[in-house]
Amino acid sequence: MKRYGALNTGGRGLGTFGLVAMTILLASGCGGGQTEKRTAGTAAASEEGAARFGGPELADRLLAGEYERLYAQMDEGMRGAVTLDAFRETGERFTADVAAFRPSSVLTLNGRTQYVWTDDAAAKGLSATVDATGTIVGLRPLTLARHPNTDRMAAGTALLPPFRGQWLVVWGGLNELENYHYAYEAVRYAVDFVKEKDGYSFEGDPALNESYYAYGQDVLAPASGEVIAAVDGIADNAPVGKVNPQQPAGNMVAIRHANGEITTLAHLKKGSVMVKAGDRVAAGQLIGQCGNSGESTEPHLHIQTGGGDEPASAGSIPMNWTGGLELKPGIVVKGGEEEERT
Repeated sequence: MKRYGALNTGGRGLGTFGLVAMTILLASGCGGGQTEKRTAGTAAASEEGAARFGGPELADRLLAGEYERLYAQMDEGMRGAVTLDAFRETGERFTADVAAFRPSSVLTLNGRTQYVWTDDAAAKGLSATVDATGTIVGLRPLTLARHPNTDRMAAGTALLPPFRGQWLVVWGGLNELENYHYAYEAVRYAVDFVKEKDGYSFEGDPALNESYYAYGQDVLAPASGEVIAAVDGIADNAPVGKVNPQQPAGNMVAIRHANGEITTLAHLKKGSVMVKAGDRVAAGQLIGQCGNSGESTEPHLHIQTGGGDEPASAGSIPMNWTGGLELKPGIVVKGGEEEERT
């Protein structure tokens, strides 16, 4: 949701999934640009009445060389940006040394579903995004960068979910297709969460922060420690989709745990931060509310753990979630019981 560099938390959108039609990239950011409902597919079939491929089979169809049918299933924007011949040439070159793609994650949100596959060596990956009609609106083949020295690490601090109720992972994992943060060392292992109902992160006007289920929800300390930084007073971005790159983390709280690790929670709601530097907090203690401040394109919660003396230099290491959770897009995480709101 953000592009971090020294606690820089901005980048690509949540709801508008990244799109690469082989050579074309339509980026999405930390937080997430909302994806509006689509009611009609735009891809034209190369053969009248030809059946469309289902989302889960798109990687296999690419490996099988079904370029004409895949191309016909793309929306007009993709087909206008890349020719069938270029699509075929790039696809053949990319898959030449791939024996199989294995499913890695599935994320359905705001009228679109994103599928991610990786090859057996986790050296190459493919993401495909389809709308509610089955039209392909995003396709991204990628040679995957790896960082084995830090990928194998694990934070010593066991974290509880920093919220109540069920939240959805939209960015998380050990590759750029599933976690755009992975490309940036300072936030490589961060995770972004939203709340959703019936497959949507919002109801009503998508330009209003108040339309998003995550907005104003309680944010809890995921583990005990001392607050070493707390920022409040930064306005939530309005309309949704606007970002604040000058203050990328927005309103935030950073907690140093007993082992020296630092966990940072970012993009909190203006006026909601309930702690200050020097405060001691217990796991599960209320520290603020989810917002849309900083370099965030949709109300969501960003969390990361790292080492160092202060948040700006803490960096990021793989988090240690209680229960051994492995967080990828599409995973639903359940926190404590939700409280009645009056």
